[in-house]
Amino acid sequence: MKPIYTIRDLYEELAGELSLSWNGEGGDTEIVLDIESQHGKPPAGPLNLVRPNQIQVIGPPEREHLLNDKKNVYHDYLQVLFKASPASLIFTDGLKPLQECEEQALERSIALFYTPQPDSQVINRLLERFSQPVSEKLLVHGVYMEVLGRGVLLSGDPAIGKSELALALISRGHCLVADDATEIYKSASKTLIGRCPKVLQDFLEVRGLGMINIRAMFGNSAIKPNKELHLIIDLLHFDDKKLHEMDRLEGCHSKRSMLGVDIPQTSLPVAAGRNLAILVETAVRQHMLMLDGYNATQDFIDRQQIYIDQDQ
Repeated sequence: MKPIYTIRDLYEELAGELSLSWNGEGGDTEIVLDIESQHGKPPAGPLNLVRPNQIQVIGPPEREHLLNDKKNVYHDYLQVLFKASPASLIFTDGLKPLQECEEQALERSIALFYTPQPDSQVINRLLERFSQPVSEKLLVHGVYMEVLGRGVLLSGDPAIGKSELALALISRGHCLVADDATEIYKSASKTLIGRCPKVLQDFLEVRGLGMINIRAMFGNSAIKPNKELHLIIDLLHFDDKKLHEMDRLEGCHSKRSMLGVDIPQTSLPVAAGRNLAILVETAVRQHMLMLDGYNATQDFIDRQQIYIDQDQ
């Protein structure tokens, strides 16, 4: 069975990149990505009533048709447009539809998107996106966060404290994506996106407190609809013996494969007296430095070697 890709998937994946706002309609409408079944038509493109696209992009060239209420043919034009049952209309370049267009879209549960970006940029990005296959989704156990602008999956055994750690991070200004169950899907050959199943959105379960609505408690800025996965932080129960056996210079770093993509993973011991929220922030900063080519362990070793050579 082919994976399903919906209007909601489109919005959650590209809202930030394309500066999209959405009227909230048609979220479950499926976008057919198989061009062969669409007789060679791409899923998205500029407004075309003769060979309508599933996603009709409406920019300055279409202004005269859909944004000019002085034309007597406006109503008939709308009838032809909506008779084709588009999955959505995207108004680019800061344009907005007239009231009748909005009303008909609402009546037919058709998604309307708005963006200040130019129509050519939106069309090119959509065609690039739809040229990539939609991979199977993977449901993973863990809390998914945006920490310092990076997507971080907090994994570990049940009752190890993932939700409490997430709450501490949210209190420090970071954002929740998903609690307990995170949907991971591949949006490009080497890019994984994590998001929250619809039924769990905004909620965090904390033992002793029950269900917490993070959006209601901390505001909209504490929630992210989706985020590219950059780092996995695995929480582990370590006793004193295991802590002493850990490599104190290198730490615990590895990779975990998901949907054929290797994601960096850092293991953090859970022990009394350790401030895990600060440790998670530090692990993310360390990951960012390593991506820039800086390795603190190697820097420390090189510095020690310089002092040894000087003594000799």
